[in-house]
Amino acid sequence: MNETATGDLAGRVAIVTGGGRGIGAAIVHGLHARGAAVVVADSGTSIGGDGADPGVATGLVDRLGARAAAFTESIASPSAAKALVDAAVDRFGCLDIVVSNAAILRDAFVFRADPYDWDAVIANNLSAAFYLLAAATPVLRDNGKAGRGGAGGYDWGRIVTVVSTAGLYGNYGQSAYAAAKAGLVGLTRVAALDMARARVTANAVAPFAHTRVTDTIKPANDAQAAYKERALKVGAEHVGNLVGWLAGSDAGDVSGQVFGVRGREVFLFSQPRPKRRAVLADAGWGAVRRELEAGFVPLETDLEAFNTEPVV
Repeated sequence: MNETATGDLAGRVAIVTGGGRGIGAAIVHGLHARGAAVVVADSGTSIGGDGADPGVATGLVDRLGARAAAFTESIASPSAAKALVDAAVDRFGCLDIVVSNAAILRDAFVFRADPYDWDAVIANNLSAAFYLLAAATPVLRDNGKAGRGGAGGYDWGRIVTVVSTAGLYGNYGQSAYAAAKAGLVGLTRVAALDMARARVTANAVAPFAHTRVTDTIKPANDAQAAYKERALKVGAEHVGNLVGWLAGSDAGDVSGQVFGVRGREVFLFSQPRPKRRAVLADAGWGAVRRELEAGFVPLETDLEAFNTEPVV
């Protein structure tokens, strides 16, 4: 690196996809401020995945200085993801932190959805994250064997996937987006298990913040209008703060978790586990229903579940 860094993440190297704007940029700023070198991976596409503007990534990098580099290709292919990891290692000597944040939106009710749009969202929001992990995790595993991080053993490895409450609750017209984000939760859990012996953590973060996504919300009722009004008050820097903490030494034993962050509020989400049990017997399915229905989950969206005033 060409610049002496200070902070608890000094010496570490991070990749942040979708890092040029919004939540991604907040994460980049948070990691960079704590001393990490950061590769800002952002093709500058629209929220719908159309077009490209390399200036989104290069402009941010120019402002950050020598401890930042830009990667402006889409990583929705294995070869591009591998090129991104190689670029980070070539520029900064290694890789320690991988943040998958890039996402696009192509919303439609499931009965009107275009399979082409489904494929595009899954490729950009879910498959690209897998491609990046497939390319990056061998480097993270080899870091320990190479003695990176000092005599105490390598414990700098961090994986963070940016998910969404839409993937946990569902939301109208977001079949592809919600499915991809739910898939990321499963991917994160598997990464946490697969990388545990290498002392690499993996966690998911569901953010609430004013971004291009919240700008696209078209309220269908007063409750949704109130949700959007509140969302516009929440700055993305709080997401960067949480990811920065997860990347630091204090969170070295935190893995496989799903967090939410809304302003100064930090949530820990439960994960699907059996909550009630019934055994089918001669009494039939009516008895099974009576045993289980008290645990049925309300059919509500994330907008309704978090329609409260944020702490900013």
